[in-house]
This record gives sequence, structure tokens and C-alpha cells, in this order.
Amino acid sequence: MSHRGRRPPALRRLAALGADRSAGEDDRLRRSTLVLSTGLVCALTPFWIVTYLLLGLPVAALIPLAYLVVSLGSLAWFARTRRFATFRATQLAMMLVLPFALQWSLGGFAASGAVSLWALSAALGALLFMGSGEAIPWFAAYLTLLVVSVLVEPLLEPAGIPGGVLVAFFAGNLAGPSLVAYLLLQYFVRGRDREHVRSERLLLNVLPAPVAARLKRRDAIIADRHEATVLFADIVDFTPLSAALPPEEVVRLLDGVFSAFDRLADEHGLEKIKTIGDAYMVAGGVPVPREDHCAAVADMALAMLRECERRGAGPDGLRFRIGMDTGPVVAGVIGRRKFIYDLWGDTVNTASRMESHGVPGAIQVSARVHERLRERYLFRSRGTIDVKGKGPMPTWLLLGPDR
Repeated sequence: MSHRGRRPPALRRLAALGADRSAGEDDRLRRSTLVLSTGLVCALTPFWIVTYLLLGLPVAALIPLAYLVVSLGSLAWFARTRRFATFRATQLAMMLVLPFALQWSLGGFAASGAVSLWALSAALGALLFMGSGEAIPWFAAYLTLLVVSVLVEPLLEPAGIPGGVLVAFFAGNLAGPSLVAYLLLQYFVRGRDREHVRSERLLLNVLPAPVAARLKRRDAIIADRHEATVLFADIVDFTPLSAALPPEEVVRLLDGVFSAFDRLADEHGLEKIKTIGDAYMVAGGVPVPREDHCAAVADMALAMLRECERRGAGPDGLRFRIGMDTGPVVAGVIGRRKFIYDLWGDTVNTASRMESHGVPGAIQVSARVHERLRERYLFRSRGTIDVKGKGPMPTWLLLGPDR
């Protein structure tokens, strides 16, 4: 198993602090990022406290100490209450105000090593944790405090920090906020990337890849006409079977069979359209046209019967009725909140009737399928049957390729 990109256990526990499973993915990512940033800054804070105490600057030491105490308390409070808005406002307010207060206590920009640079993380944090609109007042507040600092600079008394230490302060105050900002953005972007991959995977489980790409490019009705072959498959006597099994067994049974059919659809380059209860629908020639769509669907239908035999089809096993038709269809996406890619038209209705009026353990096809494949596949005529909603129709059973 690859461990690349996995966080250490301590960081995972810290990121999970105050996690709310009812929140959306973006909200959970913002929560964990803010908790991690608070923990990171708290880990750096004792260094500044000790440094200022060693320099004989107790007032300056009290400011990072206050941040540390309040932050640890707010972390514990957030872990208990899950109130993110209050926790976020507290952290951003301290990160905005306290660096300027520390700078003023040390005597200004130069005398403090430009410690107010840490306050920029509050403005950037607001953008990260709130969004672009809500972050504007925070950035405006940062600029306001910056202007105030410039105005009061002549009135401040420098603390007299030794030159070598002051250079180290400048380096730390440049490196510290930069490191924190980089690590947070790295964590947040990687989280967003993971979420994007999951979202793409989910979207492609609902829509064909070409259709999903079109839908992302424009918000408009997607509808196309195709020459396609449609297949329906239905489990024989599924209602009494499902009544005799526990619910979890029913779901496990359907998942196993339909997952196998999904693999067959991928192998034959076909598009699974949907499942309806115990019925499975697949099509060839959509959304990407192909000349051999009828033969490809026929090959899959034969493979589906072999899959059922492999799973122990028989008097007490699973048996499917399969129906096929080929011809024009309309394909498109319906819905705005829960998308579905579906097919409509006489071809779809006829394929459904071929299944519902079919023979258990066999593949019943229409005259159009027979006409298209009769040179390459073996068929047995069923004669003319009365099809609901269609009237008398000649039908055939597909037996296999003509070798």
C-alpha cells in the first residue's frame, strides 16, 4: 500500500478536531485547515515568548502568551461545540490585531522586525476560510491597521533590541508567515484536488465522459439523435426471490450481478444507461457513434448469459430475459440537481418489449436486429408474437455467432 501524501497520525488527529460529518466537503476542509493553522502557530508561539522574556521585554512576551492561551482554549471549545463561525472569527481577529499590538509595544516597524507581517495571514485566512466577498472587510482592516502603524511610528519608543537579534527577527517574521501561508495553501489545494478527483469520478458514474464534458462547458439542454442498439435485461421471478431474502442479501445480489454487467459494458465499449430495480439497460452507438453498435450489443448479451451460467443459473438460480432492438433514438440529459443520461424513442420501447415478452435464459431480438446481424449470427425464429402496445411482431432468439 502506498503511503505517499498521507499525513502523520498527529496531524490527522489535529485536522479531525471539531470535524462535523454533516458539513459539506468544502466546509470540512476549511475547518481542518483552520485547526491545523492554529495548531501550527501555537507550536511556534513559545519560541517568541521565551525570546522576548530573555530580552527583558515582558510586555511584548504577554502578547504571544495571550494568543497561545486564548487559542488553546478556543480549540478546546470548538472541539466540544463544533461552532466554526465563532472559532474562525476569534482566530482571525487575534491574528489581525495582536501582531500590530506587538509591533507597537516594540517601537515600530524596524524595532520589531516588521512583526506586523503576521497579520497578513488573517486577511489571507479570511479569503481561504470565508470566501472572496467576506474576506474584503478583513483585508480592509489589515490595510487600516497598517496605515495606523505608519501614523503612530514617530510616537513610539524603540525597544532597543540588539542588531543581530533584530536581523533574526526580520528573517523570522518574513519566513514564519510565508511558511504558514505556503503550508496552509498546500494543504487546502491538495484537499481541493482530492475532492475534485472524487467529484469527477462521481460525475462519470452518472454521465458518459463526453456528455459530462459538454455539460461542464455550457449550461444548456443536451439532446442528440443517434443510430443505436438498446438492450434491456431483467431477472426472472425477482419479486418472490427478493421477498425470500434479507434486504442486504438482495442488494448484495444485485450489486454483484450488475457490477459484472458493468465490466462487460466497459469491455465491449458500450454505455450503461441505468438500472431500474432488477432491470439493466445498456446501449451501443451513444453518446459516441460507432458502426458496429448492433454487433457489440449482441456480443455483450451473449456474454451476460455466460456470466449468469457462471454464477450458477438453473432451476433455482438467476435467469435473465434479455431483449434488443436497433434504430434511431434521442439521447440527452434531464434534471438540474440530479442528472441522468437517458434514451427515448420507439427503439427503446421495442427493446423493452422484447425483454418483457421474451424467454427466460434467452435473448429475444426484433426484426431490425435480425436483419442487421443475420449474416454473422445464428438465430431461431419465434414467429409472430403479440407485443403489448405494438401489436403482432416477428421476433427471433439470438443464439450466437455464425462460425
